Amino acid sequence: MPEEVTATLRVRMSQQDAHYGGSLVDGARLLRLFGDLVTEITIRSDGDEGLLTEYRRVEFLAPVHAGDYIEATARLVGRSRLRRTVEFTAHKTIVSTYELGPTRAEASEEPALVCRAVGTAVVPPAAARRNATPTRTRAQNLPSRV
Repeated sequence: MPEEVTATLRVRMSQQDAHYGGSLVDGARLLRLFGDLVTEITIRSDGDEGLLTEYRRVEFLAPVHAGDYIEATARLVGRSRLRRTVEFTAHKTIVSTYELGPTRAEASEEPALVCRAVGTAVVPPAAARRNATPTRTRAQNLPSRV
């Protein structure tokens, strides 16, 4: 059975991410995280960045505000010759509570699902590998000092 391919990012939503009143973050910010994750998935699975071509079943389930921490995860769930199907989730792990003070926040005991989606990426046939193997990082390629 092939190894499961996943990727995760955890980021703090900043005031710059807030787009609406009440420091509400727009959903496009979460989709941008998903785009970064699908790129990592295709690199891990195929050795190529691929191209995100669509989102399906996008659901925004809870508001996200500046100061909240979001953990976004992607999992490769299907592949064909050209396409990679990826499931995405985003959970709020830390909640800003600025109404209690200008720097207040609380860690969530149970992270709240704020968004989920399914996406498709296309990997050019010449670049696609069925069983990608880990590649050496630049640091690993540097000669060791004696």
